[in-house]
Amino acid sequence: MNKKWSIDEIQDVWQLATKMHDGQKYGGAKQGEQIEYINHIGSVTFEILTAVTVDNDMNPDLAMKCAILHDAIEDTDLSYDDILNEFGLEVANGVLALTKNENIDGKKAMMLDSLKRIKEQPKEIWAIKMADRIANLYAPPFYWTNEKKSEYLEEARLIHDELRAGNKYLEVRLANKIIEYQKFID
Repeated sequence: MNKKWSIDEIQDVWQLATKMHDGQKYGGAKQGEQIEYINHIGSVTFEILTAVTVDNDMNPDLAMKCAILHDAIEDTDLSYDDILNEFGLEVANGVLALTKNENIDGKKAMMLDSLKRIKEQPKEIWAIKMADRIANLYAPPFYWTNEKKSEYLEEARLIHDELRAGNKYLEVRLANKIIEYQKFID
């Protein structure tokens, strides 16, 4: 696999994501703590950057662009068509597969639909979903209940079971994060 990507293109994608997620925050581990959402985007991207250095079969250009844009359709005004016009079909389809279908009732059904669509994409997209969950398995927001944390952990196990064939390095990372996350459940 060609291990090349254009740093200028990646910088352009990063600048776009920074603008699109500007002002978005999420709750930190300590009460009242608010973290800039771009931190999450960076965490997922760092996981993918590491994965592409370990796995010679990954397309780093597709993986990096989709990692940076993985929440763009879901959480910003950027549309599938915007991504298609700016970055092409493969990136647009990858980001769309990583986007929850809000027209489906129930979180579990939504996740199963998302996993089905991800599995129809190249393995880079599988890797991004695993990287996304790895990034989300650090300390949970302070306001999450044990029930919410347990549900999130079960979802992580489902993601691992469904997508682990997508990337060996991230499979192991996610499995270890699942084990470590149990310390947050009383």
